[in-house]
Amino acid sequence: MVLAGSLAVLLAVVSPAAALAADAWTPAHDLDDACVTLHAYAGSTDLGHLRRSSGGYGFTSSAAAAEPFRFEATQLGRYTMRDTAGALAYQSVIGFVLAGSSYGDRADWTVSSANGRYRLVSTATGQQLGSFLGRVGAGSATLAATPATGCAAEPDVATGVTGTAAPGVDTAGRLDGWIDAHAHITAGAAFGGDLHCGDAYAPGGVTVALAGCPSHATLGVGALLEALIGGTDPVNSAEDGWPTFGDWPQHNTLLHEQSYFRGIERSWRAGQRVLNALLVANRVICELYPSRDTGCDEMTQLRAQAAYLTSMQDYVDAQSGGPGKGWFRLARTPAEVRQIAAQGKLAVTIGVENSELFGCREVNDVPRCTTADIDAGLDELQAIGVSGLYPVHKFDNAFGGTRFDEGTTGAALNIGNLISTGHWWTATSCTGPADNTQPLVSDDIAKLLGLGGLNLPAGTIAPVYPSGPICNTRGLTALGAYLINRMMERGMIIHIDHMGVRTANAVLDLAERAGYPGVTSVHSWADPAIVDRVLSLGGFVATYAFGADAFLGEWRTNRALPHGDRITGYGVGSDVNGLGPQAPPGPAATPLSYPFTAPNGTTVTRQVMGQRTFDLNTDGVAQYGLYADWVTDLIRRAGPDAPLLRRQLMGGAEAYTVMWERARA
Repeated sequence: MVLAGSLAVLLAVVSPAAALAADAWTPAHDLDDACVTLHAYAGSTDLGHLRRSSGGYGFTSSAAAAEPFRFEATQLGRYTMRDTAGALAYQSVIGFVLAGSSYGDRADWTVSSANGRYRLVSTATGQQLGSFLGRVGAGSATLAATPATGCAAEPDVATGVTGTAAPGVDTAGRLDGWIDAHAHITAGAAFGGDLHCGDAYAPGGVTVALAGCPSHATLGVGALLEALIGGTDPVNSAEDGWPTFGDWPQHNTLLHEQSYFRGIERSWRAGQRVLNALLVANRVICELYPSRDTGCDEMTQLRAQAAYLTSMQDYVDAQSGGPGKGWFRLARTPAEVRQIAAQGKLAVTIGVENSELFGCREVNDVPRCTTADIDAGLDELQAIGVSGLYPVHKFDNAFGGTRFDEGTTGAALNIGNLISTGHWWTATSCTGPADNTQPLVSDDIAKLLGLGGLNLPAGTIAPVYPSGPICNTRGLTALGAYLINRMMERGMIIHIDHMGVRTANAVLDLAERAGYPGVTSVHSWADPAIVDRVLSLGGFVATYAFGADAFLGEWRTNRALPHGDRITGYGVGSDVNGLGPQAPPGPAATPLSYPFTAPNGTTVTRQVMGQRTFDLNTDGVAQYGLYADWVTDLIRRAGPDAPLLRRQLMGGAEAYTVMWERARA
């Protein structure tokens, strides 16, 4: 409890004039998780101690009758006040401060302090807490806080990690820990803000962040979409969320939050050192969903997520005692990554993954942007701390051609490509590296898709592709080459995944001519021949964290590539919240035993959220906290390769940072 350290200040006797000095009030950062009673003063008038009364709060002269309140930080300098019955004090529309059953804007208080007194102002209304018609309400009181006992517990989630971790850097200054090189922890603010149910954090805490969503309940539009992309049951059990989590999160509930910040904290405490948070956007998906909080322009979506990420850092700071004190730290440069790791904290880098970057879509091969748009866009992204980006994502764009998805997902994305660009994917048969196969290899299969029900233009004809491996006919455009060259000049990381083979090879040609190492493939979305070219440049490689056997197979394949000996550190690409499933439960015959020792030496037990206990053996990676379990289990399953895998995973953060440093040199 942060408050205990300043007990002497809190109990100091000060004059009302000193307490009310306008220039003395500063945001209060010492109240998170504090259990206190409050004594109110209006100028020189002693109003008394706050006490609980019917439906709200009044004053009493008896310190023994004072109501203990639990303060919980909702942002820097902002808190909720929870009484002993668990009710949240809120500013009502009629002027009184009343007791509420759940968090809302009016239960949020902006708190400042001066000379041992506090001033509480309703964040929603701007009204200061004081006396209103003889009861607690809108007024102008200052408050003295006295440590107390008997407060209600604040709903929260423990990490389940104990013990002393190995340092974040070794004696030579090298980072010691693993990296998630591809995560979407800001998805709660992506796609217009309503497609995804739940948040990585919320001012009202876990009961708000992980509440169920009516739109995702049985046969709701969210449930139907999740069934389509994740194979879940649209006739689900209660969309309950916290505290029972009867229906979600599961490893394949793709439209529900899987990266609550306490899960990220668990993973960090068990050995993770870097998390690459990719802001994600897709205009077509956003416009197809019937409701949204933000616009669907992809740059608008990225800006909303950048603000979300900064607020998330501030929220963790608020929970940790004030600005800069949290374990979750945004890193804009490799030097900042090293500084953060040396403090034993988690370095969070920022990337971008979207299809219409800077508005640079193409419509029937006519670009909708210019080189000036690219320069301005790169300036904006670097100003918010973006270190790297995907020039091409799921659709063809003004920079180049995409790598196709397979199966019915590919068919659906091809329709999205038509909506975005005015044309279908165009492909030809190819040998060697390919852009996957497509299901539309006959007119009969095209008819089975029932395209008429998708409100496509009259007369739309589905394409028919050659059977077997095919390649996108579109390669790197002149605008694409301009973007790549500007990125290299700025030392930005080029994410090669999702580029079609022709586009990727052209990008790698440019990087090789420049001797540029800042190229990555971090979630299993590139051909091995492309991956080898990345390694030859000194780039960084990670594997999508699907099942352990698949991960191990790809890791061994990449090590066996002609330039596989250049792998000094290796990464995990979780793609969490990225519309892709997380790892399912492993083989029942060889379960992970709890508690276990994580690679950094900490002891880890099963994580509990509300009424649900998560176990890798039965849940797979249902939520981000289970990456502590999964990485440990992955190393265990590597057999005789376990020492090498552990060394390369725990060297992953260092290898990624070195790659970034060389790109900026």
